Amino acid sequence: MVKTRIAVFVSGGGTNLQALIDAQSRGELPSGQIVLVLSSSAKAYALERAKKAGIDTAVCSRKALGSQAAFEAAIDAELRRHGVDMIVLAGFMSILSADFTRRWPDRIINVHPALIPSFCGKGFYGLRVHEAALAYGVKVTGATVHFVNEIPDGGRIILQKAVEVVPGDTPETLQRRVMEQAEWILLPRAAELVARQIAEEGERK
Repeated sequence: MVKTRIAVFVSGGGTNLQALIDAQSRGELPSGQIVLVLSSSAKAYALERAKKAGIDTAVCSRKALGSQAAFEAAIDAELRRHGVDMIVLAGFMSILSADFTRRWPDRIINVHPALIPSFCGKGFYGLRVHEAALAYGVKVTGATVHFVNEIPDGGRIILQKAVEVVPGDTPETLQRRVMEQAEWILLPRAAELVARQIAEEGERK
């Protein structure tokens, strides 16, 4: 079976990217191969992680390119150049337009650090999610991997995993536990599920 060619979109440190790279090196992503790491920031440490793993990198900054249309045209060019079949958003802080996501139905996945439909949608990202969970007093939070559509965090859920909130948690300690106990486990699993689906579709054609 031909492997699904995966692009991982990043903006920061790239811990979720590292989880994917590690899963791939352990043979846990047999249906896919990460062929490109695309960052919205030239300063993202995730780019170093990709280089260490021998994966091609690209930087597409909306600010530098001046408009959403130019930003997405630059992304499209990189995706075509690398023959990408599937996109994984792993801490990607730039919004993709409805026009862009529509062209990739069931081929873009994202990891969100809460149990959707809680603490999700516009404005809920990074530590803000964990701050909201603690302010609300939930006893259980977690992570969700979902397909991406035109609604922020609105696509169909692929996998979820619950994580306990413990007394004395801060947004930072909760963020770390959610990453370790849920995000880093779920994202490679979901990537493999979707990559396998795409590879099988390709075989049937």
